Amino acid sequence: MNKKKIYLLLTDTGTLFTRTIKLFTKKPYNHASIAFDSKLLETYSFGRKKPGNPFIGGFVKESVHTGLFEHARGAIFSCNVTEEQMEKLKQFMQQIESQKHCYKYNFIGLFALLLNKPITRGNAFFCSEFVATALHESSILHFSKPLSLITPHDLQQDDRFELIYEGPLTNLRVEPLRSTASRFGIV
Repeated sequence: MNKKKIYLLLTDTGTLFTRTIKLFTKKPYNHASIAFDSKLLETYSFGRKKPGNPFIGGFVKESVHTGLFEHARGAIFSCNVTEEQMEKLKQFMQQIESQKHCYKYNFIGLFALLLNKPITRGNAFFCSEFVATALHESSILHFSKPLSLITPHDLQQDDRFELIYEGPLTNLRVEPLRSTASRFGIV
């Protein structure tokens, strides 16, 4: 059975919203996205639909080369998955994307997370809750706590995720991910 790879992208965009979350989490990265390719061309999350407005959010296809990510720092992790898991993950994304107008950003859940109180809302996610749900629904990872309490830091703790790059995302524009890691002497 052929193994495929998925990618977990954790970022710090440096926005006021991110800095506020960092006050509570004390972690370097507070946004999580999931990608299907090493060039991070198919990267998905729940976040800002309009870069200048943190209060209009939902399902988004992100680009590490534009917008809030242009000057962001990040950590990229890879994970081997089976063809069946990859297919389930892609189906999950297609289902969410086809109904994206029905989904909202889970601000209530995000604030509940900061208080360690699980709140699950139908058709609403914050970034790491969305990534955790996608991984869970695809039978890639199972979590010991409610998905509404999963943080970006929790996602990287699983041994199946291997750190392959950490640093400014602008470096990814210089060279593709595989050669970036070796060129810059990064993991």
